[in-house]
Amino acid sequence: MEDSKGRARGRFLRRSRAADAEATKHEAPDERDAREGVPYGMRLAAAWSWRLLLVGGVVAVVIFLVIQLRLIVIPLLVAVLLSALLVPFSQFLQRHRWPKWLSVTTAMLAMLAVVGGLLTLGIWQIARGSDELAAQSLTAWEDLKVWLLEGPFHITEAQLNDWVGQAVTAIQQDSGVLWSGALSVGSSFGHFLAGMLLALFATLFILIDGRGIWRWLVGIFPRRGRAAIDGAGRAGWTTLQNFVKVQILVATIDAVGIGLGALLLGVPLAIPIAVLVFLGSFIPIVGAVATGALAVFVALVYNGWVIALIMLGVVLLVQQVEGHVLQPLIMGTAVKVHPLGVVIAVATGSLLAGIPGALFAVPIAAVANVMIAYIAKGDWKRGSPPADSDATSPLWRTVPQRPGFQRGEPTP
Repeated sequence: MEDSKGRARGRFLRRSRAADAEATKHEAPDERDAREGVPYGMRLAAAWSWRLLLVGGVVAVVIFLVIQLRLIVIPLLVAVLLSALLVPFSQFLQRHRWPKWLSVTTAMLAMLAVVGGLLTLGIWQIARGSDELAAQSLTAWEDLKVWLLEGPFHITEAQLNDWVGQAVTAIQQDSGVLWSGALSVGSSFGHFLAGMLLALFATLFILIDGRGIWRWLVGIFPRRGRAAIDGAGRAGWTTLQNFVKVQILVATIDAVGIGLGALLLGVPLAIPIAVLVFLGSFIPIVGAVATGALAVFVALVYNGWVIALIMLGVVLLVQQVEGHVLQPLIMGTAVKVHPLGVVIAVATGSLLAGIPGALFAVPIAAVANVMIAYIAKGDWKRGSPPADSDATSPLWRTVPQRPGFQRGEPTP
């Protein structure tokens, strides 16, 4: 394999040098002297530079368009994530001879019931204990303030007030970055409601005719590139489905572990904590840290620093089990993104788009990685569909072999 790659690289270099020599013959003497006067390294750097500038410009234009259309793009991305979970469920029901309309309706209603039930339960528990939480928070703050003023640190009240003011300012600035990022859902309840309805309608149409929508999208591209786009899209869709299923499983285990720990320790609001842990687990790193800190804070306010330390140990234990056991064991090769890539993706998404950016960063990175790898591998030139795809799908057919070339094309 390596020898064949080396021979191919050698033939490419020889052809390039021959083409340069042929072009040099037709150049004027001054142009030839100027060309030969530029070192090869500089020419190579210039060639890479203008290509990188072109790619960067395209990426910048795409990001700009996404920002301008954020009220449409974010609901559509939410719909794609929901569809990656609901399409297999709907297909499972159809394989067991359920009518298509009933399968789609059942999948949509099940999703709405689960999400609505979790949110209703969490909000109801928080509302019921909000007054007691506020009172306990004030009591805990007064006790901490007395200890700081009369303790061994000899802190004055002016210094304490100054530090509190700086902390509040910093929290407001950081929360502003997260909550009102470039791709925030909207500045009003109307925007949020419109986005939610758009996400639900898009999910419904993907469940009803997702294959037809994908066939239309592939048909936009030139005929010679449709096989590559179709195969890469199928590989990316498989990766996205694996990511969503595994992420739900890991989030459920995290929520059960931390919620059960809070319940056994007698920490109030254990159910809302579990719900928030479940929802926060979909934002890697950031969500786990935020929800874990909330659980420790509630334990500190209600139960004191001893129980809070034990709760911190429970949170760290669950997160360590998730990071070192569950993720490698369950995720496997489903989402091939290095942990460093996950951190960089989440940080970049948070910087560009706040909470929505952190939510979509990892699935976008995973899908893009798989799609680029599939196109670079070149299996689409041999007319073979990607792994784990439905080879009998009407999107894929093998065209007759052409001289020295065979490939698969989606139907126009």
